[in-house]
Amino acid sequence: MEDKDIIKLYFERSEQAIKETETKYGAYCGTVAYNILNNKQDAEECVNDTYRRAWETIPPQKPASLSAYLARITRNTALNRLKAANAQKRGRGEYQLVYEELEQVTASGENVEERLDEKRLTEIIDRFVRELPKDSRLVFIGRYFCFEPIADIARKTGFSESKVKMILLRTRNKLKELLEKEGVNI
Repeated sequence: MEDKDIIKLYFERSEQAIKETETKYGAYCGTVAYNILNNKQDAEECVNDTYRRAWETIPPQKPASLSAYLARITRNTALNRLKAANAQKRGRGEYQLVYEELEQVTASGENVEERLDEKRLTEIIDRFVRELPKDSRLVFIGRYFCFEPIADIARKTGFSESKVKMILLRTRNKLKELLEKEGVNI
């Protein structure tokens, strides 16, 4: 079923919208949640929370990209769940690895959002990602938005793991340069 048809079902308040969302995007949302939580049961609960949140927000929201909308809900739900839990007790998942990589871009131990208005930072990063070449953009989003392991990104793109790591390193360096240029102290 096409996304526009699924969104129409949400607007009609048809429970079929949830079923169609699960059929089309359940595995995708599950992967996003698992990459952050590193726990199958928590990831499944997070995906169910995503369906509930989508039901509560569509309407009034009418997402231009249903997959991106669901991924954002899943990601935020999983991150909130991870923050609520003691991450150290649950082991080290992709979430921790991803943020360790990004610490190279930001000041060590400091939270960028505490030093810069979140909206401005979001605009800077959105512009940065839009201007990336397609391959770099896919790798960057896979790693830093969906928290995908490097091996999975390599498999999806057909690149070697070393090429994925190099793309990530170069992209992080470009992001660091942009943040410096925009006046973000790093």
